[in-house]
Amino acid sequence: MMVEYLRGSAHLRSLETIKYQIGNLRRYFGGVEIGKISGADIKGYIRHRQDQGRANATINRELAALSSAINYCNKEWEWGLDNPVKGRLTREARHRERYLTRGEVGRLVTAARQQRHGDVLADFIELAAHTGCRRGELLGLEWSRVSLDPGKESLTLLSSHTKSGKPRTVPLNSVAQAAVKRRLAWRAGNVPGCPWVFARADGEPVKSLRAGFAQAAKRVRLDDLRIHDLRHTAASWLVSDGVPLEVIKELLGHSSITMTERYAHLAPQRVREAVNRLSHNLVTQDNLVSIGIKQGGIKS
Repeated sequence: MMVEYLRGSAHLRSLETIKYQIGNLRRYFGGVEIGKISGADIKGYIRHRQDQGRANATINRELAALSSAINYCNKEWEWGLDNPVKGRLTREARHRERYLTRGEVGRLVTAARQQRHGDVLADFIELAAHTGCRRGELLGLEWSRVSLDPGKESLTLLSSHTKSGKPRTVPLNSVAQAAVKRRLAWRAGNVPGCPWVFARADGEPVKSLRAGFAQAAKRVRLDDLRIHDLRHTAASWLVSDGVPLEVIKELLGHSSITMTERYAHLAPQRVREAVNRLSHNLVTQDNLVSIGIKQGGIKS
């Protein structure tokens, strides 16, 4: 069933994510006839993944892949399978709000560099925190889409590389530029001609940094931290520095301003400043007299 589903999903940008989700499903359901998977089995999978420390949102995405595969085969091949996933997804936690300070990012980078193959992880952390790019956008980044021309330092993300399906250009500040240049120097000395910014010693792209990231976070006692929180961190820094939400939306590639507005509470002083501006042009009696207007009409 999954083979048929993957063939039908080959055009999707999320194909690699779907493969990863299917891998987790296969380790639990492998060898079981698809038509015999029951609601109790789905609940068993949920408990299994929760015991492994996976969030409900992660579990739901995996079960959604199973559900989509069943629906696909029913539609395309008329298999007539029941869908045991329907109505059994777990309740997800409210949106996580996990942001790092600049000092915490610095500690995390230092810890990463002390690990085996830590330089690539450290450069990834700095680039993610200073661009707001998603994990997949950076790990899939090719040198052909990197510009280090003076005044034009940036990354280009095509529609096929972004979650929203919209292309965008991401400028590089001095910290991000330094990280990219370190990767470029490493490439020149190890795998000249390699197309990937984040590559292994054999020239293949880095697929995952999850284990190393978790280890570095643990070493500096940054609990409940995920790679995606680096993207939240970039957004929080921008909001706190007073960058308009519309600009942040374009930089992060959000599909709607609603997604960006969840960071607005990080800069309450901006709301107060906006309200205070209302008092700048209050019309008082002294104002009226100064421009020749008195109570009762216009001065003759």
